[in-house]
Amino acid sequence: MDPNNLTKEYTNGEVTIVWQSGKCIHSGNCVRNNPDVFKPKEKPWITPESSTTEKIMDTIKKCPSGALTYYLNNEK
Repeated sequence: MDPNNLTKEYTNGEVTIVWQSGKCIHSGNCVRNNPDVFKPKEKPWITPESSTTEKIMDTIKKCPSGALTYYLNNEK
């Protein structure tokens, strides 16, 4: 496993956030748009249970690098 290219998943039960570290350009859009979920100084740094599914999806759509994606748990 390459520590510079990890893929991690985080879920709130409705939506699963997929983060790919190798694509992340650290624009900070996720933190600015949804600081209740994206907390880069904490571990785990993504806590999807702290927000609504709709707000999470809206935030992820603003990720310029494509490092953050999501899927609805009932669609997989």
